[in-house]
Amino acid sequence: MTKNSIKNDLYSQCQAFVDCRLKAIQKTIDEIQESLTSETKSSAGDKHETGRAMLQLEREKAGQQLAEIQKLNQLLPKIDVSNNSEIIGLGSLVYTSQANYFIAISAGELKVNNQSFYAISANTPIAKLLLGKLKNDEIIFRDQEFKIIKIL
Repeated sequence: MTKNSIKNDLYSQCQAFVDCRLKAIQKTIDEIQESLTSETKSSAGDKHETGRAMLQLEREKAGQQLAEIQKLNQLLPKIDVSNNSEIIGLGSLVYTSQANYFIAISAGELKVNNQSFYAISANTPIAKLLLGKLKNDEIIFRDQEFKIIKIL
């Protein structure tokens, strides 16, 4: 598998991660909205108002999650997986002595050809240490030394 096809595969998995989260949050929002509109006032008025307030809070929380996912959706198209810079930046695939990283969005562990890669956002602590580094540079993260073996 070529280096660009690995990056393309990781990018596709990140896009699928965002799409899945987006659908789940949209479904939650729809369900909350349906509950709000279908809930009728019962004889226990306080109980009804408490239920509506809880649903409103859930809707706000889901709205915040939706905003976060939309930010990720806007960031993904800005990632150029065809760029193979020697300097670590957004879209870089970084092989280190400890783990492999794809600098894109925080999507957790992804697998390509039985190899594990951690999709991380550029604003995570480890990514902040890696950005701008070159092959053979070393960083220390959480008392562990990482040597950069390869950058794609």
